[in-house]
Formats: sequence, structure tokens, C-alpha cells
Amino acid sequence: MRSLSRFRLITFDVTNTLLQFRSTPGKQYGEIGALFGARCDNNELAKNFKANWYKMNRDYPNFGRDTNPQMEWQQWWRKLIAGTFSESGAAIPDEKLHNFSNHLIELYKTSICWQPCNGSVELLQQLRKELKPEKCKLGVIANFDPRLTTLLQNTKLDQYLDFAVNSYEVKAEKPDAQIFHKAMEKADLENLRPEECLHIGDGPTTDYLAAKEVGWHSALVHEKSYAYLVKKYGEDIDRDHVFPSLYDFHKKITDGSVVW
Repeated sequence: MRSLSRFRLITFDVTNTLLQFRSTPGKQYGEIGALFGARCDNNELAKNFKANWYKMNRDYPNFGRDTNPQMEWQQWWRKLIAGTFSESGAAIPDEKLHNFSNHLIELYKTSICWQPCNGSVELLQQLRKELKPEKCKLGVIANFDPRLTTLLQNTKLDQYLDFAVNSYEVKAEKPDAQIFHKAMEKADLENLRPEECLHIGDGPTTDYLAAKEVGWHSALVHEKSYAYLVKKYGEDIDRDHVFPSLYDFHKKITDGSVVW
């Protein structure tokens, strides 16, 4: 862990970095839909969830926060859920939509839908053990709605973290520099400098390159090969800072083979 001792702030992305879905949204939506009488093919739900996710992010960025007029994040999810089921052949009647979508919204705050990624808990435990809170803060920076804090509590990751920043509440999504600046403010460390900060995430653009752009160090957790990443995202990605999982990151950090 010696190579991390230079950092006063270490932050993580959440989805597919610290936590991952227990099952695909298609399967989870299918199970809950059946309880409400909306039966669909799970593959259709998965396909249409993905399509609606991209559409909603394009038309109503940051869970509706960045639209004019502003959309409440719960309404954003209700609209996505309605579109997903409607396009899968099982439109939810208006009188049922509110209760149905609220059920899904609440469910996705819990460990029923989420589980730790490979190596995430062990890494956080080790960091919390070796890095004193008064010298190094651990946090989360995520493009997420305000459920983030409750989710971290319900999955018991909050015990290792000092704070969490979600994009909806700070009105800025990664790769916007503002969300990284907000994290530095949250850390509440005197004279904290960007070069003393490390961000770890699975997004080549939203995590790795965005953090570097604001002067932070960064590590990319990604299953694709380095050749693929460089071809798609450019040569600013350092081969030595790409890891298949947090388990691999932890291993490399422990044996001292990572140089910043």
C-alpha cells in the first residue's frame, strides 16, 4: 500500500467498480413486472431498458436535473420504466404506474439488486485499516441519483467511506470537472491539491480521463484489453494504470508494482 501513501483523497465510482447488479435489469424488471401483472420477455425488457436508458440520458441529462424545467429524479425513473415496459409489449396503466415504479425505485436501494464487485470490500477494508482518516479520506463520486447514500448504507460499504457525491445533488455529472471539485470540498482537508487525489472507476471517459483532466491521478477498472482501450479512447490511457478488477488493483498495489 506504500504507493498509495502519497494520496490524501481516494475516490471510487460505484456501478461496476464497487457494486454491480445481482441480476440484469431485464430479469429484475421481469420478476417485479410479473407481480404487478405486466408479463414480458426478459430479453425484450433488457433490450428496451438499455434503449430507454440512453434515450433518457440524452433527452433528460443527470436524471432530469439538467433539463428545463427540471425533472425530479423519481419522475425520470417512472418515465424510463413506463417506456421499457410499453416497448416490451406490456404497457403499465397510469393508475398502477406510480406504485409499480416506486416499488422498483425502492428495491434498487438494497442488496436485493446489488452486490460488491470482485475485490471491492477487501480493498476498502485494507485502505481503511492502513490509511488514517485524518490523513487520507475515502469517498465516492458517481453519476447517480440521491439514493446513493442509502444504497451504500444498505450494502454496508458506508462503514469504509467518509463521504459520497452524487451527480444529481451537486448538479454536475462526470466528466464535468465540477463534480471532482465538489469531492475535494467534501474531503475537507486543508490545502488539498489535485495531484494528491486518486480516482478509480470503470469509465474510460467519465472516470479515468476525466480525473486526469482535472489534475488527479486515476486508475481504470476495465475488462477490455489495453489495445482495445487505446484504439477507442486514445493514448492518454497508461497501460500500468488499467486493471481487470479491484482484486487485481489491490494485488498490484500490495506488491508495490504500481508507480504513479
